[in-house]
Amino acid sequence: MRTPLGRVRGLGSAKSGTGHFWLQRVTAVSNLILTIIFIGIVIALVGRPYPAAIALLSNPLVAILMLLFILSACIHMRLGMQVIIEDYVHSEGTKILAVMANTFFAIAIGAASVYAVLKLSFGG
Repeated sequence: MRTPLGRVRGLGSAKSGTGHFWLQRVTAVSNLILTIIFIGIVIALVGRPYPAAIALLSNPLVAILMLLFILSACIHMRLGMQVIIEDYVHSEGTKILAVMANTFFAIAIGAASVYAVLKLSFGG
């Protein structure tokens, strides 16, 4: 429901908040589970020689779990930073550039991480 002043200013609901809210919550819950698994994998790798570490990371189940962790963490990171940018950056031009840079950064980090996991899982 918008006030008359909100209608005049063009402010109000953009009708995308619910999807954003739920995606943020779903990635938060998946991050809890996948972070515990990721820490378990890292603990399993401690002290192992390089070939044994590659053998563990080449396991398809481990690779899939690592890829899910990367995907969930990058989506969650992008959404969280987007909310911060939208709330605290007041200049419209700077806000748009910051959101674009945030999206590019999340995609770049995700792509580099996915590449590293796939390279390790397909023969190091």
